[in-house]
Amino acid sequence: MTIKAYGAHAGDQPLQSLDISRRAPGPHDVQIDIAFCGVCHSDLHQVRAEWAGTLFPCVPGHEIVGRVSALGAQVSGFAVGDLVGVGCLIDSCQHCADCASGLENYCDHTVLTYNSPTVDAPGHTLGGYSEKIVVHERYVLRVRHPEAQLAAVAPLLCAGITTYSPLRHWNAGPGKKVGVVGIGGLGHMGVKLAHAMGAHVVAFTTSDTKRQAALDLGADEVVVSRNDAEMAAHATSFDLIVNTVAAPHDLDAFVVLLKRDGAMVLVGAPATPHPSPGVFNLILKRRSIVGSAIGGLPETQEMLDFCAEKGIVADIELIRADEINAAYERMLKGDVKYRFVIDNATLADAA
Repeated sequence: MTIKAYGAHAGDQPLQSLDISRRAPGPHDVQIDIAFCGVCHSDLHQVRAEWAGTLFPCVPGHEIVGRVSALGAQVSGFAVGDLVGVGCLIDSCQHCADCASGLENYCDHTVLTYNSPTVDAPGHTLGGYSEKIVVHERYVLRVRHPEAQLAAVAPLLCAGITTYSPLRHWNAGPGKKVGVVGIGGLGHMGVKLAHAMGAHVVAFTTSDTKRQAALDLGADEVVVSRNDAEMAAHATSFDLIVNTVAAPHDLDAFVVLLKRDGAMVLVGAPATPHPSPGVFNLILKRRSIVGSAIGGLPETQEMLDFCAEKGIVADIELIRADEINAAYERMLKGDVKYRFVIDNATLADAA
C-alpha cells in the first residue's frame, strides 16, 4: 500500500512530503495506524547524514504510538483497535543469546525502525514519520496509558527506555543517590523515572535558568555544572550518574563525583568522541564509565507499564508534520521542553 510520509532524499535537503510503500501484513505482522511520533535528536543526525551510513530516502521516527488496524492470521496477542507502540527496533535474529535473554537491542542483527536494510521497498526500513507501519508482533508493545495521554507517551519508546534501562540495571531506588546530566529530551525522563523509583535525584545543568524546571520534574537537588563549588560539594557521593548529553564534554568532572564502585552511564551519542578521561580517577575508586543502548522488548514493556502505573509521560510540544524542519532548528538550539511530537494526522495535509 502507498501512504504519506515525511523524509529527505539527501542529507543536505529539508524533509518533505513523500509517498512510500508498506507491505501487507504477513502471518505474524501487526499493522498500525500511527497517531503520533516523537522526534529524537538521533533523527536529525541520521537524516542529515551526520552519522555514517544514512540510506535515502530517509524517513525517520522511532517513537511510535497508534492503533492496530490489521493483523496477520497467526497474531494472537493483539486485536484491532488496541493502543500500541513501536520503539527503535523492529526485528532481530531471534535466536542468539541476546535475543533469548530479551535483550534484542544488543543483537548483532538488530533491524532498526528506520535506516536498516530490509527486503521491503525501497530496500531499507522507513520510520514513524508516516501514516502506517507494519511490524512483526514480537516488536509491538502494549500501551496502557489513557488515550488522552497518547501523544506524550510516544517519547517513552526511546527517551523513556533509554534512561529507564540503566536506572533499572544499576538498581536506582531508595537509598541510592542518582545524578542525571542534561535536562533535555532524555534527561527530563531520567529525572522523572529516577524520582519515581525512589532514588535521591540530582540534576546537572549548565544553566541556572533550568534550576526550577529540574526541581519541577522531580529532582531533589540541582547542580550547575559550570559552578566549581557546587560540583565539589558532591565529590565522591553518587552511586550512579546517567549522562544524557549528546555533545563532547569533560567526563572527568563527573567521574570524580562517583563513590567507590560508582558508575557513570553514557546514553547521549555525540557525533565526535568525548575527551579521554583520566585513568587515575577511575582506578583509585574502582569507578566505571559504561554505555547503555535503549532496552530489550520485555524491559521496554516493563517501562511502559511502570510509567502507566506512576502516571509518567514526557513533556512535549505537539507539531504538524510540515513544521518538522523548523522543529529541528529549534532542537539544535535547545528550544523545546522537552520533546517534539508529530501529529501524524497532519501528514495527509502536508503534501
